[in-house]
Amino acid sequence: MSNISNNLKYLRKKKGHTQQNFADIMEIKRSLIGAYEEDRAEPKYDLLKKIAEYFDLTIDEFINEKISDSWKPKPKSTGSNLRVLSISVDQNDRENIELVPVKASAGYLNGFSDPQYISDLPKFQLPLAALRQGTFRAFEIMGDSMLPVQPGSVIIGEYLDNWNEVKTGETYIVISKNEGVVYKRAGNRFRENKDLKLISDNKVYDAYTIAADDILEIWRAKAYISTSLPEPAPDPTMETLTQMMAQMQKSISQLNKN
Repeated sequence: MSNISNNLKYLRKKKGHTQQNFADIMEIKRSLIGAYEEDRAEPKYDLLKKIAEYFDLTIDEFINEKISDSWKPKPKSTGSNLRVLSISVDQNDRENIELVPVKASAGYLNGFSDPQYISDLPKFQLPLAALRQGTFRAFEIMGDSMLPVQPGSVIIGEYLDNWNEVKTGETYIVISKNEGVVYKRAGNRFRENKDLKLISDNKVYDAYTIAADDILEIWRAKAYISTSLPEPAPDPTMETLTQMMAQMQKSISQLNKN
């Protein structure tokens, strides 16, 4: 018999439901419950989801796990799970901003929770009001995926202990097992057991998703330091002037309608 049939029969009986009683709860025929438990049929996705949610399981657990009295669910990834963050302080007991250079980013995946590793990182302080409340860390980035922020820039991030605070459109340093240290824009809010979409500002690069259980840390970008100063804006061309005029006409037209 499949896991679905065994799990359904076990969970139904554990709840004290008859087949008819459970069929009424699921708003289906009793004969379907019998067919599922005897492995003569399998429920469609919407019903699978409904059954799994009723028993406080994920669909993956309901389908792939062999549930019994000895079975224990795996801890679920949540945006508010307690995480231990290692920090360093100066002689006045003020938190430092540790710098993770590109060369140290690979080692950071193994040492991010090790107090000794963190204490050995370069560190500094900045007398900025925006960086007084919270825990901050700086990450050197490479590549041109987030232009106009130049390669070699240092992103200063604020530690995010509740990942449910991730906001669509804002930029973050995301530390993950498979991708390492990346600086990207969030394409969606964080949801338990869901992928987080990461978007590059340089449209040459495609957006991609990362699994919630692959994420180790998230830092909200608060400032950046760069030695690459911006170039002067180019003189407007006829094409850009035409586009500006078209946009102005569109805005005026919209105002007239309102």
